[in-house]
Amino acid sequence: MSVVISMLRGVNVGGHNKLKMDALRALYASLGLQDAQTYIQSGNVVFTTSAKHLGPLAGRIRKGIGRSFGLRPDVVLRSASEMRGVLARNPMAGRRDFDGSKLLVTFLVDEPGPEARARILGLETDPEELWLKGQELYVHYPDGVGRSRLSPAFIERTLKTSGTGRNWNTVVKLLEIAAGLEGPRKQAAR
Repeated sequence: MSVVISMLRGVNVGGHNKLKMDALRALYASLGLQDAQTYIQSGNVVFTTSAKHLGPLAGRIRKGIGRSFGLRPDVVLRSASEMRGVLARNPMAGRRDFDGSKLLVTFLVDEPGPEARARILGLETDPEELWLKGQELYVHYPDGVGRSRLSPAFIERTLKTSGTGRNWNTVVKLLEIAAGLEGPRKQAAR
């Protein structure tokens, strides 16, 4: 069994695509996903699964949400190991001015191609800073996302792939939940 973090795009944002987290946990259980735990109301679910391939699993979850709730959000999955890599690659680690609420990690559905990578990395972004590392885009918004021209929609158009953003504090919490699920499993395997 492995631990997986699921992030839904556009759920419970601005009163749209409303989805209750208890109903979402029940749906995950109905799909054979175990130990489902949600974090805040934005569609974050941490669970265990025996599935080996995350791509087909994301499709199963998306179809289940569509059947049960009439919504079709992007479902972005990362293993606990991949999420540890996201934390390890924090480009702002060690900075004195680091504020986790101002660093947004966008988890991309697909890795951007070379042209899209060059386009996003070639942007003049001051006062924001951005880093693209694999399927994650890290953006530091010192004045907040709402005032920035680097909006999620602009980023998706530039990268030609969709994704879902989580602030650094949420990323850390999701990994903490995942580690909690891994702990009992690792001890049981001994």
